[in-house]
Order: sequence, then C-alpha cells, then structure tokens
Amino acid sequence: MEPDTGPQGQAFEAANDGLAPTPATEGAPPDLLAELEAARRKAAENYDLYLRARAELENARRRAAEEVAKVQKYAIESFAESLIPVADSLERALEASAADPEKLREGVQITLKQLLAAFEKVRLTEINPVGQRFDPHRHQAVSTVPVAEVEGAPVPNHVVAVLQKGWMIADRVLRPALVIVSRGT
Repeated sequence: MEPDTGPQGQAFEAANDGLAPTPATEGAPPDLLAELEAARRKAAENYDLYLRARAELENARRRAAEEVAKVQKYAIESFAESLIPVADSLERALEASAADPEKLREGVQITLKQLLAAFEKVRLTEINPVGQRFDPHRHQAVSTVPVAEVEGAPVPNHVVAVLQKGWMIADRVLRPALVIVSRGT
C-alpha cells in the first residue's frame, strides 16, 4: 500500500523528514535530543505498522468480497451436477422407448429415483400429507368434502386427497400441496 498522502500523512512526513537540529531543538541537552530521535523513530515504526495493518484489512475485505461472489456464482453447482445423471437417464429412456415400452417404464422409474436422490442431497423434500391434519402453511385446500363421504375413520379438517404434492427445502415451503380436506357436517 502506498504511504498516506492525506493531510495527516504529509504532516507526519514533514515532521520526520530530518532529524537535524531545528531552532526549537538547538541548544537542547543531548539526552533530550536522543529521546526525541528515539520517539521519532518509534512514531515512524508505528506509522509503518498502521499502514501495513490498513493494507492487510483492505486485502481481507477484497478477498471476502471475492469469496462471496464466488459462492453466489457456484452455489447450485453440486445440485446441477446431481441432475446430470437424470438427464442422461431420460435420454436413454427416450432411445429405448420405441423398442420396448416396458424398458421406457423402467427407465422413467430409475430417473425418478435419481431425481429424488438429487433432491435429498439439497434437503428438498416432498409434502404428501394424506391423512394429516390440514396445515395452511404447507397445504392449499382446493376443495372440501363432508366427513360422511370420507372412507375409513372420518376426521374433520384432515387431508383426504392430494391433487399435487408440495415441496419444501429445509423448513421453507417452495410449493404447498394442493389438497382436498374433510369438513364437519
């Protein structure tokens, strides 16, 4: 880092330019002049340490900013890598579909397993709440049915059917499950 050229830096440099006697120091006792010279050296040393610390701080800030930019740029890299085999499986399934429909079904099942494994790596989980109590934070009711129409042990305000699964990442809902909910009579 370059020396401080601001008013403080210029004043410091001017005060320490030479240790030659000045009108203020002429005739001063030699031990006092030696003390003054030692103080000036110590001040110069401290100023140098200050400049180095300031440069180190600026470098640390720059490196931190670069690291944040890098993390943002490549945040989904591992997730993207886990999706590549899914794409490969879909391509193979399409190639095999003309020859044997059963192979297509097997290929799609394998692909779904790979996709769910990729989701699991990034803590992406499905919301499939059949039989659970309706939760407006995780479920979106699109319809209700009377309890009397529900098979089994009818319980009001519970999910009786899922029209579309929901998805969560960690504890955050990405898409609520679209559900049909039982209601009291």
